[in-house]
Amino acid sequence: MPETRRITVLMGGPDAERPVSLQSGEQVATALRRIPGFVVIDHVVDRPDTNSLATLLAEDRADVVYPVLHGSWGEGGELQSSLDEIGIPYVGSGSEASALAMDKMATKSKADDIGVRTPAACVVPRSGTIDLQPPFVLKPIDEGSSVGVRMVADLADLPPILKELRSSHARVMAEAFVSGRELTVTVLGADTLPPVEIEVSSGFYDYDAKYLRNDTRYTVSPLLPDGIEARMAADSLSIFDALGCRDVARVDWLLDVSGRDGPQAWMLEVNTIPGMTSHSLVPMAAAARGIDMSELCRRLVESAWTRGTRRPG
Repeated sequence: MPETRRITVLMGGPDAERPVSLQSGEQVATALRRIPGFVVIDHVVDRPDTNSLATLLAEDRADVVYPVLHGSWGEGGELQSSLDEIGIPYVGSGSEASALAMDKMATKSKADDIGVRTPAACVVPRSGTIDLQPPFVLKPIDEGSSVGVRMVADLADLPPILKELRSSHARVMAEAFVSGRELTVTVLGADTLPPVEIEVSSGFYDYDAKYLRNDTRYTVSPLLPDGIEARMAADSLSIFDALGCRDVARVDWLLDVSGRDGPQAWMLEVNTIPGMTSHSLVPMAAAARGIDMSELCRRLVESAWTRGTRRPG
């Protein structure tokens, strides 16, 4: 890269994951400021329109944008569409891939198409009648960080939980519950990083366990049944490519070891702007590969810059 680059880090956003975005954005900005030759400007934004965003970036004289926003606006393609229109290179997946990955049902459909195993799921209609039998999980179709995830153990519990979710989420899905080990695989460029296992002290890996509690345990490169790590890595790359993702994404998995056909890994979702907080899994996996936070962020900025210099004209 040229000796000096001006990097604008965007964080915040209008979505439920704003507090996590602020933590992630601060970590990214701090990491980038450690790199000689990088001038880093960070902004907390809400939901700027394209013209306002263009003015902001022009004032920054930004060479590359690093968006660290979690949720449907900042991660689901709308922000990316604005950046495409402005014509400035940015870290992460483009608008189409972002929209596909943010839609959990669309992601699962892609997984089915390419033979990646994923739990059965359906969109919950207005009637609330679904084909799945308990236990199953209700979740918003276009949220991350386990926002709004609810377990349904009995059909009698469904109406009040569904009413609660629909008060703030237009589209809700039901997904068959798979009991197993929580794992995640980071795709970095054309490679994968070591898997990370998540163990919660009680319940499941919800928002509190991810960001608020200190009793969640993480193990990088856990001992897994033969062939599982290689299969998860290959399938993570496959779904990353099928969605059209780029730069980095985190693919979340459940490992069921109780089936009669032996251990099976089930893909849950793909996160195109994964968390970069002190609790986050991507920096953890990168560190195990000898890639510290500054080097990780530098690689992502360099990828965006290189892609931008190849634009026609």
